[in-house]
Amino acid sequence: MRQKPVALVDFSAQEQDGKKDRNFVMALARGLEILRAFRPSDGLLSNQEIAARTGIPKPTVSRLTYTLTKLGYLSYSERLERYQLGTGVLALGYSSLASMGIRQVSRPLMQEVADETGASVSLGSRDRLSMVYLENCHGQGALTLRLQVGSRVPVATTAMGRAFLAALPDGERSYLLDHIRRKDEQAWPRVKQGIEQAVIDYQEKGYCISAGDWERDVNAVGVPLVLDDGSDVVAFNAGGPSFRLPREELDAHLGPRMVNLVRTVESRLSSHQ
Repeated sequence: MRQKPVALVDFSAQEQDGKKDRNFVMALARGLEILRAFRPSDGLLSNQEIAARTGIPKPTVSRLTYTLTKLGYLSYSERLERYQLGTGVLALGYSSLASMGIRQVSRPLMQEVADETGASVSLGSRDRLSMVYLENCHGQGALTLRLQVGSRVPVATTAMGRAFLAALPDGERSYLLDHIRRKDEQAWPRVKQGIEQAVIDYQEKGYCISAGDWERDVNAVGVPLVLDDGSDVVAFNAGGPSFRLPREELDAHLGPRMVNLVRTVESRLSSHQ
């Protein structure tokens, strides 16, 4: 049975919910929120910067960063008086990735498509309103997208994110769309139109398209994969500069090629179980 998606409200709202739920451990939630505040492009962050990102009071942040440092999940620079993620987080991340058999099955197939097309081919999973790259393969072209494992892209406007949304049951998709709408009411009519078209495209063709919707000069196709036990949905995409991958190329070749890739991954995963 699929679980309700993780709440996507801001942290103060999570705190209000936590007070109503006796099983919700607020200190743990706040500690994890601090770890989530660090982004791949960040250097070191101060307690003040972490407090601003999370909405957690600075005195609480200071106690939690001290504790996380003692446990090895953060490291502290006394000279700069700032923190960065520690090896404890790295160990957890690699353990998680290593346990995902889908990566081992998918990577050679993804690399084959990347080499054939010159596109950047990726596998991702949702985290809140972002898709996080779990695997990424580059073609030989100098102009392929240089996103890496751990990179985050929006759910709402990317081919990967739209593919994920298109594969969800209606109730779960509506839940996420409501949060996407609230995040940017002004952009919502355009975003909604793109997602609705993606759902139609997935039902009719098996893939979704983002043509300049995320980045103006980037085109991509996305294909979802619902894991056999129904517990999760992941998504694949293939994309690159729009002058190399015009819309016609997406429909004529790359979209069907990615559908074939995902069906092959699905078949191989089933045979390994």
